[in-house]
Amino acid sequence: MSEIAGVREHLVRRLAGQRVVFWHDPEGEYAEDLEQLDLPGFSLIRLSNDEYGVKNRLLHEEPAGKFLVYRGGASPTGVANWLLDLELAYGVFTADRTSLIQNDLGLTADGIDEVLRSHEKFFRAAKRAQALKALLEPDDSPDRLRAKMTAVLLGQQDHSLLELTRTLLIENAAGGTAKFKSVADQQLEGFYWGGVARIYGYTSSAPSIDDFVLWMFQQAIGGFRSDRLGGLRNIQLDFNSLRFDLRSQSALATLAKRIASSISYASTIENADFRDVVANDLFEEVDQKIISDLAREVAARTATAREVADVIRKRKNSIWAEGYRKLYAAIESGSELLSELSTLTLTITSFDDGLDRYRRQWYRIDQLYRQFVYAARTSEHPKPLEELRGEVEKFYANKFLFELGNAWQPHVDAADKWRSTVLRPQTAFYPEHVAPITKGGRNKAVVIISDALRYEVADELGTRIRQEDRFDADLDAVLGVLPSYTQLGMAALLPHSTIGHSKDGDPVLVDGQRTDGSANRTKVLSAVDGRAIQAEDVLSLSRDELRDLYSQHQVLYVYHNRIDATGDKAGTERQVFEAAEETLRELVDLVKRLTNANATNILITADHGFLFQDTALADAFYLSTLPQGHEIVTTNRRYVLGRGMKKDNAFRTFEPAQVGLDSDLEVQIPKSIHRLRLPGAGSRFVHGGASLQEIVVPVLTINKKRRSDTRLVHIDVLPESDRITTGQLVVKLFQSEPVSEKVQPRTVRAGLYVGETLISNQPELTFDQESSDKRDRYQNANMLLSQDANDFNNRAVEFRLEERIPNTNQWRTYQKALYTLRRSFASDFDF
Repeated sequence: MSEIAGVREHLVRRLAGQRVVFWHDPEGEYAEDLEQLDLPGFSLIRLSNDEYGVKNRLLHEEPAGKFLVYRGGASPTGVANWLLDLELAYGVFTADRTSLIQNDLGLTADGIDEVLRSHEKFFRAAKRAQALKALLEPDDSPDRLRAKMTAVLLGQQDHSLLELTRTLLIENAAGGTAKFKSVADQQLEGFYWGGVARIYGYTSSAPSIDDFVLWMFQQAIGGFRSDRLGGLRNIQLDFNSLRFDLRSQSALATLAKRIASSISYASTIENADFRDVVANDLFEEVDQKIISDLAREVAARTATAREVADVIRKRKNSIWAEGYRKLYAAIESGSELLSELSTLTLTITSFDDGLDRYRRQWYRIDQLYRQFVYAARTSEHPKPLEELRGEVEKFYANKFLFELGNAWQPHVDAADKWRSTVLRPQTAFYPEHVAPITKGGRNKAVVIISDALRYEVADELGTRIRQEDRFDADLDAVLGVLPSYTQLGMAALLPHSTIGHSKDGDPVLVDGQRTDGSANRTKVLSAVDGRAIQAEDVLSLSRDELRDLYSQHQVLYVYHNRIDATGDKAGTERQVFEAAEETLRELVDLVKRLTNANATNILITADHGFLFQDTALADAFYLSTLPQGHEIVTTNRRYVLGRGMKKDNAFRTFEPAQVGLDSDLEVQIPKSIHRLRLPGAGSRFVHGGASLQEIVVPVLTINKKRRSDTRLVHIDVLPESDRITTGQLVVKLFQSEPVSEKVQPRTVRAGLYVGETLISNQPELTFDQESSDKRDRYQNANMLLSQDANDFNNRAVEFRLEERIPNTNQWRTYQKALYTLRRSFASDFDF
């Protein structure tokens, strides 16, 4: 576009609103190009010392005419200018670049022309100018104009110092400089650093983003304290926003790591008590310090389980917590396990007492051990747990597994029949758990059998299912068959009258029929209009296909195998707890899929449990005696099948009738938790014996309700005053009830508002306390007023708790309380 064409655009807009336009061109730059303007309906008048005549023409000769009056060269001043009154009335158009830009932008504030002249380069790019124009208001001040120009250069809409700084810090964290260089190239670098100095308090003879980042973290380490009036409140508020806002959280974490390294922060807290830094989450090194010291104290029994749980709960909101979640989980599980073992009394008065105490109490030790080992094995940084891991392994194996096995064995030895009055036999599973559902053909049943789903794993599964909306789950147990191994346990769960081994041990027969494999199990189930299917086949079906399958049968047996498949192989047995975690996820998914296919009555059970310890077994856990007999059919680490078996004090020998088997094979079980030393498969993961972990078999009954039954925990705001008199306000908040399976944690953010103007920080708080003690369920929201709050003295202020609208980035008000801001000048010195 030519220069005169650009001027024409401005003239056309000006002429559209009035009949006379005066154009002053002091340098006469456009005198030769006037004829190219082509302004239909307007007459062009060139002034040539004939101002009086022109004025007469405009006012008297052609009072309705439209004119462009052009004056080249200098204009007369004062009374020498006969057209002054008309120029004042209609205004004067000038075609210098600054005036054109100001006119185009519609800015009216004093000092704008100086900004435009100083940054002429900025406006040479039409795209940049148009982007700026979309952000402007007519009364924007020179500083606001520069801020918006900076925003355009940084590619954003918001021109606040916080958002400009956020963009520059994100770029710096990524190792880039292009955006900051664009600011410097447009001579706006000084403006930015001036704002940082005035609003944040950062000054330097040679300011830079790197130096500012270092200064900012140094202020954070010092608690943002300053001798200057008002302290460093603005940078404190914005620093929190930068760290916790999802847009910049990752970048600030990167910068924090850089700063911690450059100032050797780890050395500054090396000798601190970890309890003194629990509230500090500036640097990742704090979590590392807490984890190392906490794990050491748990191992040494110098930190109580309650103290450990409290520390870990406080660290959950750390921005570094996710990277150390498994380490914290391991420490908490290990702490609780060692605490439980320190007071554990393994006294068993009878066979039934042992079964009952295990399913109600002692299973929790196995569960805590599994959770500890899983978290420790899958953590990226297991080294801090080495000492604790050694203690856990030692106490679990010796204090629990060995002693429980020894306490339980006399009652196994004394059992003439493998039966109990507190647990129904596994062989009665179908008539007592499935048949009542399907009786009369009114309802259908789905049975999920997860191989080696130990009772404690099923307990956690029940918890996870109950946490799902509209789901309920009740855990019961049955007395598993002996030997407690897959073929026999799977057969016991089928409908039958008799059960026993075949001539060579396996396959196991029910009512004379084979029970190995889905095809044979479907034949057995056909008598009750049932079918056997593998879990992976169910998961591969669409919802409609699964509905069809479900509708075609009265009973569906779904077989799932991950724990046993992993543990029974020497190469993978140490991954059995990882397999248990995968099993939990898969079974929850399986239950959801089945209920979506209209299944309403679901049972989850297992064929047997298992014994497991992560470390290599000591020689004391192996039998030095080998089984002997007339004919040994099967020898396993935890059981032997044979005929004419020789009695030995190392084994408990059962006749087939004693364990409810219709066959001629005797059963020998190594006593307590001992194994036979055999070549081949691993020895950490075993089953087949009579330990409580192997034979207390879970039965989880699942139902889906019609109405929602989960809710977020309620939070009460408890103001201690209705006035805010200092720069800080502490608001007490109360979690009204413990978190449970159906009462779920709630995360909120707090803020102080005047209307919709935020005048404080916005801390996020999570209420997830499970304690029934009310004293444990209080939290404080520590509110820090911004300097903007000074503009609202003696005004009503609203304290709000907001929660995120599900599946959005929007927030809604959850609770609120009203205050009055009453601050005196003295409060400006409180910080």
